Amino acid sequence: MKGFLTLLEKELRRFWKVSVQTVAAPVLTALLYLLIFSHVLEDHVEVYPGVSYAAFLIPGLVIMTMLQNAFANSASSLIQSKMSGNIVFVLLTPITYRQFFLAYTLASVIRAIAVGAGVWLVGLYFVAVAPAEPLWLILFALLGAALAANIGMLAGIWSENWDQMAAFQNFVIMPLTFLSGVFYSIHSLPEFWQRVSWFNPFFYMIDGFRYGFLGVADVDPWLSLAIVGGCGLALSLATLALLKSGYKLRH
Repeated sequence: MKGFLTLLEKELRRFWKVSVQTVAAPVLTALLYLLIFSHVLEDHVEVYPGVSYAAFLIPGLVIMTMLQNAFANSASSLIQSKMSGNIVFVLLTPITYRQFFLAYTLASVIRAIAVGAGVWLVGLYFVAVAPAEPLWLILFALLGAALAANIGMLAGIWSENWDQMAAFQNFVIMPLTFLSGVFYSIHSLPEFWQRVSWFNPFFYMIDGFRYGFLGVADVDPWLSLAIVGGCGLALSLATLALLKSGYKLRH
């Protein structure tokens, strides 16, 4: 347990030491999205009856920023350790692969929560969005951040350099988050693209999280929960299997 707590503290200190980059910068980016999109579309778009576009947009920006930063935290930590060679000092310690997995996941979730809370607090200046279903909001926030952290670990294990990591983030994570209904309802899309969105797990994370804020969603939150939970379980098992085998870490 002491080894696990030490590794968790190390991961928390790693991102908090550069909090301007890891926490403040993502909040500023989300603020810019909110300023631009809400200013341009506020008077022209009503996604749900009685819900302003800014109120619709804020939950999407919160969870999108959380997902991106949970991924970035675990992915960047692993690839940095591999590139510098200090991953060996973690692997030589009596820390089990399950403790390794849990420490990286928890650190990423904590960073995601810090960033998400910052985006929400900034958004309150524009419109007071109070959670309508707080339990659903917390559930999807934790599940979504953990799932994104697991994807980050898989990307960090697979990548052998920063270029591969950047390619994974630019061609996988960014499209999945931006094409998941953050800025629009999928019901506004043509039928073909609606069907494509149904195969994007990030859509269900964002839609379920938005339900926690607004009490309305594009799909049944129980369906979103089942899909997010199933994807999270599958990714967790895959990550644990790779950590246990030492794939691209010990060999």
